[in-house]
Amino acid sequence: MRALRWLKLPIWLAEIATSAKSFKANPILGSEALNRRGLHVWRKKIACNLADWRRARMAGTVLPQEREAFAANGFILKNDLLPETEFATLRQEVYGYSGEMREMTQGNAVTRRVLLDPDTLKQMPTLARLLRSQRWKGLMHYVSSYAMEPVYYIQVILTQVGDAPDDPQTVLHMDAFHPSMKAWLFMDRVAPEHGPFTYVPGSHKATAARLEWEKQHSITLGKGENSLSARGSMRIQPHELAGLGLPQAQALAVPGNTLVVGDTCGFHARGRSLEPSTRVEIWAYARRNPFLPWVGLDIWSLPFLRGRQVRLFWWYLDRRERLGGKSNPWRAVRRNHITEAIIRPAGR
Repeated sequence: MRALRWLKLPIWLAEIATSAKSFKANPILGSEALNRRGLHVWRKKIACNLADWRRARMAGTVLPQEREAFAANGFILKNDLLPETEFATLRQEVYGYSGEMREMTQGNAVTRRVLLDPDTLKQMPTLARLLRSQRWKGLMHYVSSYAMEPVYYIQVILTQVGDAPDDPQTVLHMDAFHPSMKAWLFMDRVAPEHGPFTYVPGSHKATAARLEWEKQHSITLGKGENSLSARGSMRIQPHELAGLGLPQAQALAVPGNTLVVGDTCGFHARGRSLEPSTRVEIWAYARRNPFLPWVGLDIWSLPFLRGRQVRLFWWYLDRRERLGGKSNPWRAVRRNHITEAIIRPAGR
């Protein structure tokens, strides 16, 4: 079986020039010898330089102060994104949704999502207009460094659900070795005690200290257990930040109608909630092969494909499970409304 595994060598080699990030799944990317010689750092430096080049080409899609904020912090924060009456209408559309939902459980947190594909957005005209507006798309494109169509959801985070270990998303981490984008438009105030999104300002930069830190981790992550870090989402402890010349994480406890757009190559986490809480947001995600030099040419932006890639992906995961493969972590659920509580017996 070990010999047969090496039949994948051409695929593993090709993945060097893609967004592949797992040190465990690909022994080339996880090679101690190659990473001592700088393979991981080489990939990261090229990916970050290309992202900077693409963002420079799209500088006109955001305001000068937004570019400055992103360059300094790694995220853009917009309070009072919409006029009060328009936001109230959008919020009614979101909270009034009733239909297909999916859920995933990680530790003591449940993430509930409603896919905002063209069919769902027909029920939400105010939200649909926002997602198609040039100001919105400019922010998404600039931070992601690509003129690509993000994936959009209504996302609900339910914390402290039952008696379970901590949510792994509360540990500071980077999503991948290369720049990528996530965004959150919060429907309500996020209180400091309810696990706000946190971000380490400036941690999106490929500084010499950051590159050395990642190099040392890349040397060892191909061995040992199959942790989230070994799968390419490196974790960092707060006491390590100073050694990288970074401040402590900033908790973004913000009012409703606030948009945060961040590069999740920077260290970020979901704050620990001190009590059971429910957070509702419009959530966006964009990640592409970081080694592509061009800004556009995104097939998922075509009208007949826009917003449909996730439905195809879920169909694949469901079918794989029915055929005896791995289970789909995103379970289809029936809920009366998007914030319906989950009651679990003690000990589960």
